[in-house]
This record gives sequence, C-alpha cells and structure tokens, in this order.
Amino acid sequence: MAKDNGMSQRHPTQNDCVMFVTTNVARRLPLFADPACAREAVETLYRVQAMYPFFLFGFVIMPDHCHLLLKVPPPAEISSIIGSYKRAVSHNLVRGPIWQPRFHMKIPGDCYAALRYIHLNSVRAKLTENPEEYLWSSASGRWDVQSLEGP
Repeated sequence: MAKDNGMSQRHPTQNDCVMFVTTNVARRLPLFADPACAREAVETLYRVQAMYPFFLFGFVIMPDHCHLLLKVPPPAEISSIIGSYKRAVSHNLVRGPIWQPRFHMKIPGDCYAALRYIHLNSVRAKLTENPEEYLWSSASGRWDVQSLEGP
C-alpha cells in the first residue's frame, strides 16, 4: 500500500466551479494565532496563485484552520493547488508537516453565503467584533481578491 504523504485527496470535481475549501492544522494547534505565521499563510496563498493561477474570492486564516473560496480554471486541479499551498506554508514556516493529511472541499449552493460564513469566522470565534477587523481575512480589505460577479 502506498504511503499517504498527506497532500493527496480524491475529489470528483477538480476545477472550473467555485469551491469552498477548509484545511486544518494538525491536532488543531493554534499555529496561526502567531501573526508572523498568519501573514506567511496569506502571502504563501498569493505565491501559489502566481504559480498555479486560480480565482480567489475570499479567505480567512484562523488560528487552527483556513477557509478559501476559489475557482480553479482548467487544466489546474484543486488538489494540486491545496497540496502546493500546504507544502509551501510548512516549508516557509520551517516547522515540518503542520497540516492534517486531507482537506475538505464542497461546491456551495450559494457562493455569497459561503463568503459570509468565511468572513464571519473571526466573529464567531470571538477574535473580533466585526469581520473587517480581522487582518488575516479578505474581509479586512487589505488583500486582493476577485469579486464573485467576475469569472
């Protein structure tokens, strides 16, 4: 049996639709409560996007997990992008493997509701009173994301 390197995942849908992705830190450790680690997680997202172009509609980097709302145009695949992201964040933080082996992906019925859910994560976790206050989220307005009206 082949060893699972923690980066592969089988998803029947790999591209060309809006996807809501969640990936968790191993043992749900609050690694991204450290602002330097959270910043690196955001900046790595954009570096991966430059290498494997995809449309990023929204994200939040929570202390122990990340949510992304994105669309991957063919021929790229979501599993390759998330695998590259997870490897790069681990490498850049020089911490070894930091992620749970898999990620969760679903096709949202309502993309706007999915984006609201992502942006309200910091409020539900009592990290901020308003989504715009949380620096490690696209709700802050500090990060470049696509409009859902776009592609």
